[in-house]
Amino acid sequence: MSEQDQHAPGTDDAEASAAASGRPRGELVAWRNAIFAIFFLSGFGLASWVARIPAIRDAVDLSTQGVGLVILMGSIASIFGLVAAPWLMARFGARLGMIGVLATAALGLVSVGLGGSAVPSVALIVLGLALFGFGNGAVDVMMNVEGAEAERELGKTVMPLMHAFFSFGTVAGAGLAAAASALGIATAIHLGAIAALIAVGVVVAVRYVPVREELGDDAHTGAPREPLGVRIRRSLSVWTDVRLLLIGVVMLGMSFAEGSANDWIALAVVDGHGLDATTGAAVFTVFTIAITTARVLGGPFIDRFGRVIVLQVMAGIGVVGLSLFIFGTEPWMLLVGTLLWGVGCSLAFPVGMSAAADVPDRADAAARVSAVAMIGYCAFLVGPPLIGFLGERFGILNGMLVLLGLMAMAGIAAPAARERSRRVG
Repeated sequence: MSEQDQHAPGTDDAEASAAASGRPRGELVAWRNAIFAIFFLSGFGLASWVARIPAIRDAVDLSTQGVGLVILMGSIASIFGLVAAPWLMARFGARLGMIGVLATAALGLVSVGLGGSAVPSVALIVLGLALFGFGNGAVDVMMNVEGAEAERELGKTVMPLMHAFFSFGTVAGAGLAAAASALGIATAIHLGAIAALIAVGVVVAVRYVPVREELGDDAHTGAPREPLGVRIRRSLSVWTDVRLLLIGVVMLGMSFAEGSANDWIALAVVDGHGLDATTGAAVFTVFTIAITTARVLGGPFIDRFGRVIVLQVMAGIGVVGLSLFIFGTEPWMLLVGTLLWGVGCSLAFPVGMSAAADVPDRADAAARVSAVAMIGYCAFLVGPPLIGFLGERFGILNGMLVLLGLMAMAGIAAPAARERSRRVG
């Protein structure tokens, strides 16, 4: 992995920071690439099953409401995974934890595939989504903890790019799912193959993740580890840190805006603005391109101007974009608004992870990243249903007004993300 990365972006910076971090350049780059791969695998698995929902629905003859209830079970399991992740890391460490939970998610995909074709069964699908949701929810926390550690030792901002790799994974997963559907490949075969790729991929990737006792990994040094109870109490104690909770506010507001856009933006174009479904799909595409591009390009801007200024500017851009989308009367206003909306909420989540990890004690850093990850991902899961609830009663565009307030709140809380140190090691 590291030998092939000599000309990758950030390699020179990795070499410059290697001396300060105490790790060889190749090890730093390989670590970074391993976390890229795990982010990719998480998005890859998610898009693979979501893209096959129509085929799975037809196989078990589910109604639209039934599909919604099945998806809800997966979302509930994801929340349990988010909550369980710090406990799992305290018990098994981040490296074994990532292997275990992604293997659980892969097993869930196998069950979904079997229930969606080979032996049609709603029970198998629900069981599979429970396993997949739990595994993917837990790995969301763990990979962000590892990503924050890798970023710190690299000495440059790479967390936004890591989150872009999740998006790359969703594109690859959706593309392969579309090809499988076009070729008439059964969901059991398709999702079984995806599950095998994920299981093998995470085992290979984790080989390049260094053992870190402060993240719960067992270094086999013979030195006594902190008792499990102490490690769990440490993970809970961070919730009393006001600065950390304000970082969580930043992530809450922007994650709410991002998650709601993913689920409702196309429908808002059709039902709220009276345009056709093709335009709705095009607007959603603009949003996904905007957020992914901003994450690919955002790191150098954060390093140049600092987290606070970038977050405040992004919040302002997001508020302007969302306002154009809600109140705009012309298609071009919706497109421009969507573009700004996507750019505006693109960096808060990864930057919040970096800010949470910016403390001297690395064990505390892991607990802090776990906490804000739970806040951010819960916002992803809770936001869309709340917008649906408000939209049912007040109209979808009026329901989205709450996002304006949350984006503004994120900008106000941005100073909590100020850099404490640029040191590594």
